Amino acid sequence: MSAESGSCELTAVSLGDSDPELELENCDRSVSHHLANGNSDTGNLLLESRLNKNVQFLANGSTDANSKTEAPLGFKAGSIDYGTDCSSVEMGLCVEHESELNWYCSSEGKLICSHCAIVGSCQGHTVTPIAKKAANVRNQLVDVCEKIQLQALRIERFVNQTLAAKERALQTEASRARERVVARVSRVREALEEEEQRLLEEVQREEERVQQCLLTQRAHWTQALEALTHTRTSLVHTLTHMQDAQLAVSDQEISDRVEEAEGVGEPRDSEQLSLDPGCSDSGLLLGLWSSTVLLGLSGGSPDCLRFDERTVSPLLSLSDDQRTLTFLPKRARRSPPYDPARFDSWPNAMCLPALSSGTHSWVVEVGQSVAFKVGVCYASVERKGASNESRLGYNAHSWVLSHYENDFSFCHAGRHFPVPLLRRPSQIGVLLDWPGHTLLFFDPESNAVLHAIRHPFSAPLLPACAVADHSITLMR
Repeated sequence: MSAESGSCELTAVSLGDSDPELELENCDRSVSHHLANGNSDTGNLLLESRLNKNVQFLANGSTDANSKTEAPLGFKAGSIDYGTDCSSVEMGLCVEHESELNWYCSSEGKLICSHCAIVGSCQGHTVTPIAKKAANVRNQLVDVCEKIQLQALRIERFVNQTLAAKERALQTEASRARERVVARVSRVREALEEEEQRLLEEVQREEERVQQCLLTQRAHWTQALEALTHTRTSLVHTLTHMQDAQLAVSDQEISDRVEEAEGVGEPRDSEQLSLDPGCSDSGLLLGLWSSTVLLGLSGGSPDCLRFDERTVSPLLSLSDDQRTLTFLPKRARRSPPYDPARFDSWPNAMCLPALSSGTHSWVVEVGQSVAFKVGVCYASVERKGASNESRLGYNAHSWVLSHYENDFSFCHAGRHFPVPLLRRPSQIGVLLDWPGHTLLFFDPESNAVLHAIRHPFSAPLLPACAVADHSITLMR
């Protein structure tokens, strides 16, 4: 048998002792010669003779019953031998040639007879003996079965070992996780209880101090009032009952009484007579409170917050959605129509609506700007001129977190309080707790408190911003 480019040519073997392949080649040459010379009868007889010999070879698998060549059966070295007698397999007959279907055509993927392979529709196709094809399929099935068996072993090992170990570990890890949660919450609870106790005691001490001051002041001024009343009564008696002669020589006595009355002085209110609001302040409590408020804030953020176009300085441009302020270079600035609400000298703008109740938070995207202010102000802040009265953070009507170059600071009434930061945030959050009189600035990424103040705000507050470099944006 000869092979070319992966194809298998059909061969026939004679019943004699000669070489079957050489005999078939001679037969092919004779058939071709007679057919080419027009001797169709002779050519057909030779062709029929070759087909009969081929069929005999394919049926018997050997040229001699006494041949020493034996075709081993079964598996050998992990493969399947295909030397099985094909005649023992019932494969059916070819419809066209009525011969046994004992070959497989790979080109058309079907069973064929030897006639189909030599002179039929599959002439020149890649054909394989049925036994060899079946052996290849069996080998493939063996490989697949081995792979499936290995996969089944892996799955069984995964189920019986890995998953079982995971189930045992799950109980341990879940138990540890619960213990960790309970321990951490317990520690936080203990810290909060300790902080609560400390602050309550601090408030108690401050209350007692103020109460003592009030008692002292009350006693002092009650005594002073009695002295003044006595002096006044004496002077009135002198005025109404003393004779002229006695009154004329009573200058010194009257002068002493007047001096005594003037020495009482005027009562004045002072911070010592009020509870220090800082007695209830705590960094720990403020951080936990702000985190809780920010994480649980629902409906408190003013979604409709927009920059009021009427207040926007001519040094700035306002985006169409009224959320972004951009600092303008000189050549790009225009003179907007006059409006009494507009800042005309500083790059400021206010937002609407005003806030006068509840708890609210909003975030400003500051990006790469190195000069900006974020905060709140009263509507009464001055809008015209370049004085400090219209400069955010430089008057008593505005509270802002300011950033200039690399420095952060809290500004109010012209006073600056440095705000040291480990990193520069790209966003600044503002939290306003109106009932608690608290204004807080935070980093939205970590909810870390940047700065906080307590102040009894006396009028509605307007969110306000200023920018002198790049842009800032109100986040949704």
